[in-house]
Amino acid sequence: MDLLNTLVDKGLRRELPTREEALAVLATSDDDLLDVVAAAGKVRRHWFGRRVKLNYLVNLKSGLCPEDCSYCSQRLGSEAGILKYTWLKPGEASQAAAAGLAGGAKRVCLVASGRGPTDRDVDRVSQTIKAIKDGNEGVEVCACLGLLSDGQAERLREAGADAYNHNLNTSESTYGEITTTHTYADRVDTVQKAHAAGLSPCSGLIAGMGESDADLVDVVFSLRELDPDSVPVNFLIPFEGTPLAKEWNLTPQRCLRILAMVRFVCPDVEVRIAGGREVHLRTMQPLALNLANSIFLGDYLTSEGQAGKADLEMIADAGFEVEGADQVTLPEHRAGAGGCHQGADTGCHDSAAGGCREGAGVCGSAPAEPAAEPVAANEPRTDLVAVRRRGAGTDLAPNA
Repeated sequence: MDLLNTLVDKGLRRELPTREEALAVLATSDDDLLDVVAAAGKVRRHWFGRRVKLNYLVNLKSGLCPEDCSYCSQRLGSEAGILKYTWLKPGEASQAAAAGLAGGAKRVCLVASGRGPTDRDVDRVSQTIKAIKDGNEGVEVCACLGLLSDGQAERLREAGADAYNHNLNTSESTYGEITTTHTYADRVDTVQKAHAAGLSPCSGLIAGMGESDADLVDVVFSLRELDPDSVPVNFLIPFEGTPLAKEWNLTPQRCLRILAMVRFVCPDVEVRIAGGREVHLRTMQPLALNLANSIFLGDYLTSEGQAGKADLEMIADAGFEVEGADQVTLPEHRAGAGGCHQGADTGCHDSAAGGCREGAGVCGSAPAEPAAEPVAANEPRTDLVAVRRRGAGTDLAPNA
């Protein structure tokens, strides 16, 4: 396809595709899907080789958020039966992080529900960052605490944070349909504050909320303009008890096309498969590694994920390798551009589908379930959405 040859050439030169080209990727047929994956895979391998960066989420404070983000299991008025707890102590958070690091993660993302941190919260997170870094040499730490006030990004940077995550989630034109308690501009402002403070900026999107192809292209082009080091691509997890519980709009093929489009628009940026990986990509997860160079290990914020061991086996079986702690995530021209720029995390204070690892799937050491009945294509897979009942905030060992 001439389109794919053009997009590969542009990706290798870091040249922005046209909107029409990006839309054309999303409109390709299933017959052309493997060609699309192969083309985007050339761009991914050019900038990132066959490395896969592993990241690990620690949910510092779960539930009881005053914001009304429609996709989120922690939102105001959510009836989802998730864990609810207040701030973990620094030692508890460090202990939780150690499980992910032992499993091969090189970055820990510290996430807290809420509109944004108070100055006391920043002090609390700063102590947690210190506890994690004191006990784990070379670890990268990303904070994801919501909207930042003036000076807070600088304080987090001084405390040792390497990165900050805050997702745009959807296009500016449709943002008001998803959230009313803050604005799209508020989110852009926080990403800019983090970048200006020298934190590696991370910002991404959520697909599957009923948006159009044009909305997806709009938000990815907006992200390209913001120039984050990392772009997490989340696939909506329709939690029961949230306004978007009935929005089952994605297929594995659709998810792969979205990831390919993001790779073409953001060729030299860390693209992370974030929330909803197991729920929507399912058995196609290994193919998605040809498009993204980063995933989360183990569980998400409020839902359970594929067993960490299964993640590692998937990476190896697909012919990829886990990125080592001594390897720089980003290409040289980005890694030297300022801030930490070792890649970035994808946690966020939006839990149910956005930016954080809010997927589900095989539970770590749980007993084997009876074989499931075959499920028709495009049928909602509510059986894959399992609320997290282990790890941070519980007395049970984490899945990592």
